[in-house]
Parts: sequence; C-alpha cells; structure tokens
Amino acid sequence: MSTVGFVGLGAMGSRIAGRLLDAGNECYGNNRTRAKAEPLIDRGLQWRDSPREVAAASNVVFSMVTDDAALEAIASGPDGILAGLTEGKVYVDMSTVSPRASQQLAERVASAGAQMLDAPVSGSIPQVESATLAIFVGGSAPAFETAEPLLHELGQAITHVGGNGQGLLIKLAVNISLAVQTLAFSEGLLLAERGGVDPRLAAEAMSTSSIGSPMLKARVPLLLDLPEQAWFDVALMHKDIRLARDTADELAVPLPTATVADEMLSRASELGYEHRDLAALHEVLAETPVG
Repeated sequence: MSTVGFVGLGAMGSRIAGRLLDAGNECYGNNRTRAKAEPLIDRGLQWRDSPREVAAASNVVFSMVTDDAALEAIASGPDGILAGLTEGKVYVDMSTVSPRASQQLAERVASAGAQMLDAPVSGSIPQVESATLAIFVGGSAPAFETAEPLLHELGQAITHVGGNGQGLLIKLAVNISLAVQTLAFSEGLLLAERGGVDPRLAAEAMSTSSIGSPMLKARVPLLLDLPEQAWFDVALMHKDIRLARDTADELAVPLPTATVADEMLSRASELGYEHRDLAALHEVLAETPVG
C-alpha cells in the first residue's frame, strides 16, 4: 500500500483516483469543488482543504487538470502543491499541458528537493474504468521507478519515454492522430451515406477494413449516435491540437493535417458542439456547406 494524493477530481481524475483507492492505497484528495469528490470520500478518500495539504500528506502526489493555467493554479502559491513538497517526494502530473510549462514546473519541483514526472494518458473513461490506459512518462529514472507500480494500477502500457516534458510530446503526437483519424473516418462515412449506403453498414465495413484502428472501432458507436456524455470533448481536443501546433512551431515541424483538424474543431465550437464528444466531427461535416 502507498500513501498517495490526487488533485483535480474531474471526470477522468476522479476515476483515476478511484482506481488508486480500489487498489488499496491510502489516498488523500482535493478538488476545486468538494461536491465532485463526495462519492470518493464515501469510498475512503481522505479530503484535504488545499493542494498543499494533499502534497504534505502523500509520498506520491498526482494531479490532472485541464490546461497550463489550471496547473499553475494548483501548483503555485501558499496553498499549492509546491508548498507541500519536501525532499524525496514524487509529483506526477497527468494533465495534458504544454511541454515547456511542464518542464518549467519540474525545475521548481526539483528546487524543493522533490522530483516530477509528466504522465499524460491516452484513453477515455472506458479505459480508466478497465485500467487499460496507455501512459507516457517523462522525467528521471529514479522518479519513474517510484511511481511505476502505481501507474500499473491504472494502465497496461506504461512507457518511460525520456526526460521532463517528453511524455507530453508523445501525448500530443498521439492526439494529432486521434483528431485526424476521426475527421478522415467521418469524411468517408458521410461520403458513403450521401451516396446511399446505410451508415451502420458503411461504418462496419470501413472499421473492419485495413483502416480500422482500435481507436476507430471503439468510436464507431459514438459517430453513429453522438452521446450526451463525452468521452473526450471537442474543447479539450481543440486545446491539445493547439498545444501541438505551438510546440511544432518551436521545433520547426510542419503539421498540415493538424492545421485542418484545428479549423474543423473551431467550426465544431461555432456550431455548439464544444462540450460534445470528438465524434461530433461527423455532425459538423454534415452541417458544413460545400462550395
């Protein structure tokens, strides 16, 4: 059993914290709104009133928030995670933020005598619940060795890819493909539909062909019947694509398909799909005039 903390108990974070609880760890937690944490508190999560208190109580503290600004908010200040870190502790941030921001935070963590890992995940709510996430880890080997057993309680494919920020580089690389594959599949599906092919038959034929990646096969039901609850919403994907484009600019890497995906995600937001699942790209294409 480990003593762990978790800051950021949203849709993904709460489920990850739940997995850590179910594995028998002593778990402390904090969230901007306590109400979201109540189901976990009922299951044994020990609430703390600030990120600092969570970090002070834990040997390994995790966080998962939406963007760079949210990460800075939970990490800094007198009540932030940094204020609760001491020598020997490991801080694992699972947010998808800019590699540069994560690297800068890792330097501040090191100044406190602790170590930081960036460990963004690939997968959505079903993968959290089945503990089949893919997790990409950046940071030192000793920090990874400390956190690795806990990460294996959350996912099957745990890859230490290099130094601080490099886990995030892999996550952004994956999400480019996630957005572009979803868009390309949606284009083909709409083409078949408009040509008179039954959409369910078209989706089955396409997803069982050579283009049928595991991601596409899992998302076919969402493309055919857009759910009210998003696995991965348009706003978050749009944020990630823009992070990827910003990082690519720094590294002088062309991202032509990500640029097109960025435009379509902007269109999705304009049409009111900002908080719907990424599968809404199929609806967006259907509503986009030609010519």
